[in-house]
Amino acid sequence: MSIFGSMKTAVSGMNAQANRLSTVGDNIANVNTTGYKAVSTSFSSLVLPSSGGNYNSGGVQTSVRQAVSDQGDISYTTSATDLAISGDGFFIVQGPDGTPVLTRAGDFQKDDEGNLVNAAGFGLMGYSYDAGSPAVVVNGFDGLVPINVNQEGLTAIASTSGVFKGNLDSGANIAPVAPATLPSANLATTTTDTKKFSMVAYDTLGNKVMYDFYFTKTSVAATPPPAPPAVNSSWQVAIFRNANAATGGTTSFPYSAGGAVGTTTLDFDANGKITNSTGTVNIADTVTGQTIKMDLSGFTQLGAAFAGTGTPNGQAASPVKDVTIDGDGIVYAKYEDGTNKPLYRIPLANVASPDKLTLMSGNVYSANGQSGVTVTGFPQTNGLGTIKSGALEGSNVDLAGELTEMIEAQRSYTANSKVFQTGSDIMDVLVNLKR
Repeated sequence: MSIFGSMKTAVSGMNAQANRLSTVGDNIANVNTTGYKAVSTSFSSLVLPSSGGNYNSGGVQTSVRQAVSDQGDISYTTSATDLAISGDGFFIVQGPDGTPVLTRAGDFQKDDEGNLVNAAGFGLMGYSYDAGSPAVVVNGFDGLVPINVNQEGLTAIASTSGVFKGNLDSGANIAPVAPATLPSANLATTTTDTKKFSMVAYDTLGNKVMYDFYFTKTSVAATPPPAPPAVNSSWQVAIFRNANAATGGTTSFPYSAGGAVGTTTLDFDANGKITNSTGTVNIADTVTGQTIKMDLSGFTQLGAAFAGTGTPNGQAASPVKDVTIDGDGIVYAKYEDGTNKPLYRIPLANVASPDKLTLMSGNVYSANGQSGVTVTGFPQTNGLGTIKSGALEGSNVDLAGELTEMIEAQRSYTANSKVFQTGSDIMDVLVNLKR
């Protein structure tokens, strides 16, 4: 056995334990770092060939392992911009150089420009709603922009579409109504079987515009019918601007300024289901210059009371009160009037082997050949986790385990140093033999 070899082996062991102690030190130092993932040291032996009864001691080498895929505990905060991921995935952030990287650290706050930036200075990226509902780029980071939550001043959104649904009483108007007495004729009186609903929409300046919807049954199949008809009954829908209603008398008719701003017919089968292929009507308002496409396909004709509710898009002029983020990663501006407007959608990214990602300063990661390529998607899709607003993911470091590791590393380092010291003593004996 080579005495020098045993001393070199001891040095290798001391270096290995020093590396182990370094990972323990990193873990303990970052035990309170948001989204930090623990690292550990694994050991593997180095064996030198031996011959003729002589043993050549080898050594030991270390490699660092990351526990990136291990979920940290989630704790709740009072800030809506604090974000935690429950499940798989990473936030996509960028540093000052503009390079996109991955992180689990979601302690985001507004900077002086309104961008969401975490404690390490990395800005959160997302897809903007400016061009409509965003679509994710699954194999890259194209289309991502910094998420900015500075929404100053008033915002108004004109109504362009809406949904009107409810029930039309199947017992209304047993006798067909003549066309000359329909509301669309803008008469001073209407049949008692006509049902009126009203809905509020918004013009381009955010002003409220109310529309009156009149539903009147215009035909009904014979009872009993000789054969089940495709259309059991029909209803006419006539829409007027409420501002044009008559101000005197006991009825809103006649409406001024051209009468109805939209008409259509709804056909129902014997089961009370609508049979129209589209079930839509366009409100063509010549005063505001708007066209609002209303979806009426949710109406039924059943033996129950009249009921209806309208939900158009658009928004009145209102200041931003707050910003909220839901589990799908959609960032909403919450206005003072209670309405919400989607601003951005936050994607998540993942790789095939998260534990093989390259760790960088600032608690961020980059993909490499061992981790696999980055795949991007929206939360709660393709195995990605959920975003929790007002929450943070803590470090996954087990402090008790790290203290135990530290004691073991210290003991092992001491033992290796004793081997080195013993080898040194033997060398002294050999040197002294010559004296």
